Amino acid sequence: MPVEITWWGHATCTVEDSGTRVLTDPLFARRLAHLRRRRGDVPPERAAEAEAALVSHLHADHLHVPSLARLSEGTTVLLPRGARAAVPGLRKLTGLRFEEVVPGDEVRVGAVTVRVVSARHDGRRLPVGPHRSPALGFVVEGTARTYFAGDTGLFDTMAEEVGPVDVALLPVGGWGPFLGHGHLDAGRAAEALARIAPRSAVPVHFGTYWPIGMDAVRPHEFHAPGAEFVRQAGLRAPEVAVHLLDQGQRVRPEVAK
Repeated sequence: MPVEITWWGHATCTVEDSGTRVLTDPLFARRLAHLRRRRGDVPPERAAEAEAALVSHLHADHLHVPSLARLSEGTTVLLPRGARAAVPGLRKLTGLRFEEVVPGDEVRVGAVTVRVVSARHDGRRLPVGPHRSPALGFVVEGTARTYFAGDTGLFDTMAEEVGPVDVALLPVGGWGPFLGHGHLDAGRAAEALARIAPRSAVPVHFGTYWPIGMDAVRPHEFHAPGAEFVRQAGLRAPEVAVHLLDQGQRVRPEVAK
């Protein structure tokens, strides 16, 4: 069975490989603090169906406790080391199987293996959490090897740590008019694509949430990153097939035989 990727908005994707469904950074909220979902409906109930969920870091738009509460009892949730101590709300989710991981770990889930890699991002629980939990990326290995970058900046050993992959799910934007340190914009994501050299890529982490009251402030920062990534990828990594998805849309990218 070929790998299938569904983008639900922001950094939330379903990776279905070898009959195993893996969900990335589940976020099913219409509103989160000062952010409001501006494009796409809140994902349907079936979006929460997965054997495992991968949480890349502790920021509330990536580790969202109410969204994790939608997962079925017994779902495996891979978290950065120290997450349960830093986020007390996780203790109420007694039906989930939490496993804290660090770069280099490998976890078997159903028919796939999840390999944990590093990221370059402030992974603590904001605004005041201590720097005790790493930001992570993950490679889901089954029929295909699918890299979910979480939030990250470029770093010198990225290609070496990620290794050969078939599909890359790369963040290309954010939820505000400016991206801080430890993020990929469309240009840096295209450079990451050139370094990693997958067969296919799907841009994520853009065009979903926007601060309330900022609709008129640099609106192109909200709408443009996906199309700009396609353009930049065509210049820097023309051999990679880039799939620009609408929220809720799925694709079966080509993988090596």
